Amino acid sequence: MNWFQNLNPFFQSLIAGSFTWGITALGSAIVCFFKEVNKTILNFMLGLSSGIMISASFWSLLLPALNLAKQAKYTPWLLPSIGFLIGGFFVLYTDKFLHKILERKISINKRFSSFKSFKKSLLLILAITLHNIPEGMVIGVAFASVSLGIQDVTLTSAMLLSLAIGIQNFPEGAAVSLPLRREGLGRFDSFMFGQSSAIVEPISAVIGVFLVSLMQSVLPFLLAFAAGAMIIVVARELLPESIQEDKNLSTIGVIFGFTLMMVLDVLF
Repeated sequence: MNWFQNLNPFFQSLIAGSFTWGITALGSAIVCFFKEVNKTILNFMLGLSSGIMISASFWSLLLPALNLAKQAKYTPWLLPSIGFLIGGFFVLYTDKFLHKILERKISINKRFSSFKSFKKSLLLILAITLHNIPEGMVIGVAFASVSLGIQDVTLTSAMLLSLAIGIQNFPEGAAVSLPLRREGLGRFDSFMFGQSSAIVEPISAVIGVFLVSLMQSVLPFLLAFAAGAMIIVVARELLPESIQEDKNLSTIGVIFGFTLMMVLDVLF
């Protein structure tokens, strides 16, 4: 733990982002052994990750953003509110824009059985890749905030946040590779596409650190932007997927995850 604590935030973020990428690869590797995964386990994991990420959005991102805005003599709620809204709408509308562009310009790949299956699979890969970018930035912003000594942001909370993102990346990796396998791709190709959807996370994590170090005066905005992006990912991707099979199990996961993150964040 000490060796990690003494690292530069760039390296901390790179390691944390690589960890979440590795968990995605682990989830994608399921395609080498199965064609389907137990939905009960995946739904609970998605619910747990949702709870942790919702909790982290407040305790590790929004609360520090509000405190920093107050310390900087800004209108306390203004900059965090703007950042939160822009972060959410960035993920929402970028996803929609990407979908429209692909519908017009996509061309078929011979490894797929039909144009329809190719388009569906590529949209899935790019959609997950897209929302992995703000997740990586969240990691970078969190570790950079720790290095700056920002109140309410601790190394433990940054690591827990990375763990939560990693946990929800496991079923995401499987969610990419398994449908690709069902569409006719080989196991290796399906695995490679699945793990590559998270390769942007270590890259965007380092970018997040760079942005914080470059623009400390707008740190309340960046923290809130990361929170907004993460809430949209939870609301748009994780929760709808987790409640399809068992709402109660998913809800238990959310409650447990939120409580766990809150308790650990306050304790450490």
